[in-house]
Amino acid sequence: MATWNSRGLRGSTLEDLVNRTNEKYRESGLALIQKIPTPITPIRIDKEHRQITLAYFDQKSTVDYIGAVQGIPVCFDAKECAIDTFSLQNIHAHQVAFMEAFEQQKGIAFFLIYYSHRDVFYYLPYEHLRFFWDRAQEGGRKSFRFDELNPEYFLPKKSGIWVPYLDMIQKDLADRPD
Repeated sequence: MATWNSRGLRGSTLEDLVNRTNEKYRESGLALIQKIPTPITPIRIDKEHRQITLAYFDQKSTVDYIGAVQGIPVCFDAKECAIDTFSLQNIHAHQVAFMEAFEQQKGIAFFLIYYSHRDVFYYLPYEHLRFFWDRAQEGGRKSFRFDELNPEYFLPKKSGIWVPYLDMIQKDLADRPD
């Protein structure tokens, strides 16, 4: 069982940027996306500073965010990567299963990956993730390289929007077979 403080604040910058983006989309009436909190059981509490200093995860989380974009159900997870190779160990089988079921219900599932060393955001559609996932399950690479990514899914810089993923959702929908 993983402990809450063993992973530090990894990903907190990305989470903050995504949360600010979601707030902007909500204010503009474009989307309603919520951060899904991971249920924890506190073990040690610093009463003076009113902080949990050690906790255990109660259950496996599915995705980081869930909501709707213009009436379309959306779920996604946000990950940071500091090198050009993204290890599939950062994604869990229960997340892939949840996303698959979500897509079967006509929702859109994807990952937002922030390549921090390049300062670029990438929208990884579920279908692309599934290709890499299946390859690993069949004995192939347990990761994917930056140069394997479809260049059309890199998020453009956009004034006032930190992680502008809505355009990529539109592209993801357009690229799907009817």
